[in-house]
Amino acid sequence: MKTAVGAGILLSSLAYLFFAMHDAMIKLLVESTTVWQILFCRSIAILLGCYILGGRSLARETVTSPALRPMMLRSLFLLAAWLCYFNAAKHLPLADLTTLYFAAPIAAILLAIPILGEKVPPSSWIAVITGFVGVVIASNPTGLATGWPVYLALIAAVCWAIATTLLRTTSQSASSMVQMAMTNVFFLMLTTPMALMTWTMPSGATQILLLAVGFIGGLGQMSYFEALRRAPISVIAPLEYTALIWAFALGYAIWRDVPGPNVWAGAVLIAGAGLIILFAAQRGTPSQDLER
Repeated sequence: MKTAVGAGILLSSLAYLFFAMHDAMIKLLVESTTVWQILFCRSIAILLGCYILGGRSLARETVTSPALRPMMLRSLFLLAAWLCYFNAAKHLPLADLTTLYFAAPIAAILLAIPILGEKVPPSSWIAVITGFVGVVIASNPTGLATGWPVYLALIAAVCWAIATTLLRTTSQSASSMVQMAMTNVFFLMLTTPMALMTWTMPSGATQILLLAVGFIGGLGQMSYFEALRRAPISVIAPLEYTALIWAFALGYAIWRDVPGPNVWAGAVLIAGAGLIILFAAQRGTPSQDLER
């Protein structure tokens, strides 16, 4: 698709693939490494990549950018989302965790209406509801008990939705590279004290995995930031459900989790949600009012 919205759809779909790979690697790391240390090393790796690509001019542009304060606030919500999500991941089965966390797209759309003034087309509501039903069917959360891990997963979903909404407000005033630099500078500042207090020397394999998390996470951030520069949240948010398909594929590849019939049924609905967004964008929904 040659439109800005179409490019946003493709970039966001790619971003969710990278995020699924990123989450799978972190799930491996949390068994032996603290979340603080993981986020600390991840931020350093992404900042090194930004410096290599942008150089000193990127540093000057970042310091003088008008998006500095909003990005600082966004980083606080994003850090809260990461901490809640990966601490919940230690105690909840993947199915329960995924179902709870995928309340985020619905929350993002609800926030975009009053904060951003977006007019959400019916196709986006249909897509987000279809995708969430697909997530519930695929995850098949049975006997979900209440407790602090459940609340952590829900808090993570809300914090992620708020961070996404704030990112849309800054996406037109700063380049994606500048936003990446800001986000990870703030992350580094916020995680350094706890990372140093809980530091354990990683093994050789863990060091490679930490570098890979930074590389894949950086690619995911770049794709996601560029997607939000081109398409409204009402289009981008439902596509987050496609991450579940990648999550189950990676679960099979790494942990030999075999998808059952419910997973395939849910995957069909999730793919259908993505197709609804694609067809709506091709036909020229109201979301195209935000094209640049």
